[in-house]
Amino acid sequence: MIYADTHTHLYLEEFDADRRKVVENALAAGVTKLFLPNIDSVSVHPMLALCNEFPDNCFPMIGLHPTSVKENYMDELAAIECWLSDRKFSGIGECGIDLYWDKTFAIEQEFVFRHHIDLARAHNLPLIVHIRESFNEVIRILKDVNKSDLRGIFHCFSGSVEQARQAIGLGFSLGLGGVVTFKNNKMQETLKQIELKHLVLETDAPFLSPMPYRGKRNEPAYIPLIAQKVAEIKGISLREVSEATSENALKMFGN
Repeated sequence: MIYADTHTHLYLEEFDADRRKVVENALAAGVTKLFLPNIDSVSVHPMLALCNEFPDNCFPMIGLHPTSVKENYMDELAAIECWLSDRKFSGIGECGIDLYWDKTFAIEQEFVFRHHIDLARAHNLPLIVHIRESFNEVIRILKDVNKSDLRGIFHCFSGSVEQARQAIGLGFSLGLGGVVTFKNNKMQETLKQIELKHLVLETDAPFLSPMPYRGKRNEPAYIPLIAQKVAEIKGISLREVSEATSENALKMFGN
């Protein structure tokens, strides 16, 4: 079976000692498409280096993570536009709103997010949206923009059925990661009511490892564990989950 990891940060220092091996582990597990969201201007070069090493498997995105929105956010946005004029990317992100860690730049985060929305539309690319403690704010902004040509993924979605339907209604898919494997996670009930065509799989590696690796470094080779849990929750076969989520991902990114 073939899988796609729609959100993995394999260029981070957590993988410096064995990055190639981690990619090889993913390929051996059938995870053949790895989509890499950017964090800020510092992470672009290591991300692109990995994509150049594995051009058939690793695909870069460009954006400014909301927790990286600081005083220099205009310089960061200018750098993103330069990169977009220089080479091809698979998506815009990771972007969005994060009100969990620090609200100091909340106003600037919204400005930056709206700019990313404009970039996604201008370049016909999916938008990878970070929604930590900010689902309502993100929905408000997307409804305010109200553009039917937008598509993308709500990264690390773990909300209610109502929230899932709001995201889907705006043209977005739901990114499912290791959290769905955690005991008593509310997403398990949500998933029972959401069609497979709206779902994609992700690891957010090196973060949020699925069971039984919770608390350890995450990696794309664990995608089948997430898929297996989704299959169990929905009462369908693992192959159905593999085929549908991979097809959804490739359609989303145009690969």
